[in-house]
Amino acid sequence: MSYDQKRVVDAIRAFEAGEIVVVMDDNDRENEGDLIVAAVHCTPEKMAFIVRHTSGIVCAPMPKEEAKRLNLNAMVAENDSAHTTAFTVSVDFKHGTTTGISADDRTLTVRNLANPNVGASDFVRPGHIFPLVSREGGVLMRSGHTEAAVDLCKLAGLPPIGVISELVNDDGTVTRGPQVVDFAGQHGLKLVSVADLIAYRQRKETLIELGTSFDIETPFGKAKAHTYSLPWDPMQHLAVVFGDIRDGVDIPVRLHPENVAEDLFGKNSPVDFYMQKIAEQGRGVIVYLREGSVGVGHTDNGRKARNQGREAHAEAQTRDSEWLEIGLGAQILKDLGVSSIKLLTSRERHYVGLEGFGIKISTTEIC
Repeated sequence: MSYDQKRVVDAIRAFEAGEIVVVMDDNDRENEGDLIVAAVHCTPEKMAFIVRHTSGIVCAPMPKEEAKRLNLNAMVAENDSAHTTAFTVSVDFKHGTTTGISADDRTLTVRNLANPNVGASDFVRPGHIFPLVSREGGVLMRSGHTEAAVDLCKLAGLPPIGVISELVNDDGTVTRGPQVVDFAGQHGLKLVSVADLIAYRQRKETLIELGTSFDIETPFGKAKAHTYSLPWDPMQHLAVVFGDIRDGVDIPVRLHPENVAEDLFGKNSPVDFYMQKIAEQGRGVIVYLREGSVGVGHTDNGRKARNQGREAHAEAQTRDSEWLEIGLGAQILKDLGVSSIKLLTSRERHYVGLEGFGIKISTTEIC
């Protein structure tokens, strides 16, 4: 499915009216789908429908400030799940529920998570609803279902608490691609993809802010450097531009997460390697994403070593945390006028939702 603004608007209107919406990961054949409804519009009937057609693990995405207000602490101290989904401790509403598992009980819980007059002491822990903390900036900073749910709430003018669960088939397998489309059609549900939401928001919002621009002399020739930051994060990121990229087409690009030890003190600096590759091609961009910022994966050599075999596998196109967090680099490239890239990478990458930013990967060079 190509981006269609009407599809997004229709989904937002349905969501505002209290309907369940189907959200797909992206526009490729391995799409997964989630059922999403605003918590304030959830009913026992809608909850029962969600439980019947999904994994039954019902989550409640919300902004960080809401999780903090309700004292919903992270489920684990260090999140090393494949998608770094930010689970908090599970909860049940304390008043008027029984075991917490019924559709009535779970509806009561999610509706009260969206109730500003309810506090942390009104919930028991653990429970049967799994709150999720969305990334600030929404799908523009992390192209996941968690962020899609909160963004839909905000776009519909509703309290930013969603209800979400992943579609599965009757045999327990995950519903994918055409199956998701068929399901939405059979049940008369509006369908939208994360890429759709990214493209819709990207038309209206730009989160990154250009700071200073200056000339820089690199070991491989002259370049132009541009600094970027986010409104809520003073960390500055750097785009180093070689040559003339004004046409924006098929630009060699390296999206490089900062690693001070290797970049500055390593025997063979990866930054030097990619600068040389780009300089040899006459033009290109290195987007240097600073460590620890929103949108940049935390450098952890031990974790990389543990995951090395899985990530290098031929089927390594699952939504790994590192691949999901493309928003920052994509917005910088967009600000530079880049529309298609020749990706320079150390391994195969699948950037979920990149199409929504209007950036096409023409080729991928693993080097």
